[in-house]
Amino acid sequence: MVLRSAAIENKSTSLPDWVFTPDYERLSQETLNKALDQVAVYRDWRPLDPGRDQMVSVRYAALPSLTKSDIRRHFPAGLLPQNVDLAAALASGEVSLIETSGTTDDRVTNIWNQTWWDVSERASWALNTVTSRVATGDHREAILVNPRNVGFISDTVDLPMEKRRLSRYLYLNEKTDPLSWQESLLNRMIDELNIFQPVILEANPSYLARLSRYISAQGKTVFQPEAIVFTYEYPTRFHRRQIAEVFQCPQISSFGTTETGYVFMQCEAGLYHQNCEYCRVDFQPFKAACGGPWLGRILVTPFRNPWNYYLRFDTGDLVTIASQACSCGRKPGLVLSAVNGRAINLTLTGRGRPVTLKELDDVLNTVSGFEQYKLEQFNSHTYHIQMVAGSSSRAALERSVITVLKDLYGSDSTIDFRFVKDLAPESSGKYLISRARFPIDVRHFLEYNTGGK
Repeated sequence: MVLRSAAIENKSTSLPDWVFTPDYERLSQETLNKALDQVAVYRDWRPLDPGRDQMVSVRYAALPSLTKSDIRRHFPAGLLPQNVDLAAALASGEVSLIETSGTTDDRVTNIWNQTWWDVSERASWALNTVTSRVATGDHREAILVNPRNVGFISDTVDLPMEKRRLSRYLYLNEKTDPLSWQESLLNRMIDELNIFQPVILEANPSYLARLSRYISAQGKTVFQPEAIVFTYEYPTRFHRRQIAEVFQCPQISSFGTTETGYVFMQCEAGLYHQNCEYCRVDFQPFKAACGGPWLGRILVTPFRNPWNYYLRFDTGDLVTIASQACSCGRKPGLVLSAVNGRAINLTLTGRGRPVTLKELDDVLNTVSGFEQYKLEQFNSHTYHIQMVAGSSSRAALERSVITVLKDLYGSDSTIDFRFVKDLAPESSGKYLISRARFPIDVRHFLEYNTGGK
């Protein structure tokens, strides 16, 4: 059945209709009821519920969002349903406690249910023709990420290949600082890809771009997996372009969080499809003056996880809704034309309009000749950009970058431009490509936000 109001929290008629199955509505309702009935963190939310005789979408829209601050404040007792024994589950290995890496200081501890995570991932594979064909569950997978996110850490000693194997996975990197990668380590990664021959290469886009630049510069060849799946970071246009110079396989972006599992998967047509079997997504559009109604934020409620009842979790991510059905033919759930980056990546024009990482990246993509960049906004009109140059003229590159940034942020903006030899990731191990050095409250941009949080 077609249920438009199940996902959109505004009164606009310009946004598309989506198809949701009766099972999706049932899971939405069951998760909501159990959370309100049994999870202490939602005690103050209960009076806001308009009643179980109302449409489930109306009930969700009346509630606030759950934040990482809420999780930190109430973990673990306030987030557990009644009659579960966390100590016993930890002792048996059914669950474990993990800390998210966090892009800034928003790290939280979560209850990790590996079984649930695996089935959520498998469901997402069906949303792309390539992964639905080659991701069998026992396929070989190489992973190139910061080991702070996942894998084995060893900054002082190089670990042999057998020490970085786990089941069907090979972790290519054990170093927390990619700036420390020596030529010998880069060559080892290439050799191990040729030996291991992974079906899927999962990677932080910035890390794989770094390896790809080395492969391209050295004129080396490398094994070609069936697909590259991006994770942990926003894959910029320059990341994708650098990787495509070396790897000819499809590049697929997989979007999710530690708290919510696999939420969206990019299909072969390039759009992003909701993993409806394992999560609910509520979309809150921005005001028209701020890029809406197609641009907005999402709130995610995971399904089927007995240890996790996160209602309307604010993932901090901004997305653009697709304006028409996807050519791939998949219909259930929300469809996105883009994931636009996180709220923490927002900057503002001189007039206060929000600029997403995607918009900034699209603008800078009109300029060629650089390898990396990082832009920070310090006040309403001052922007600092650090850039790693390629082989082009530095003077011409600087002029072009300043021109397009002034077009974006305003002719009266001040662009402090600086060339650097390299750029380091944040303490989380992830790269933060753009940010404002002052607080930006996304709620100010929302068209409609009954929950108020």
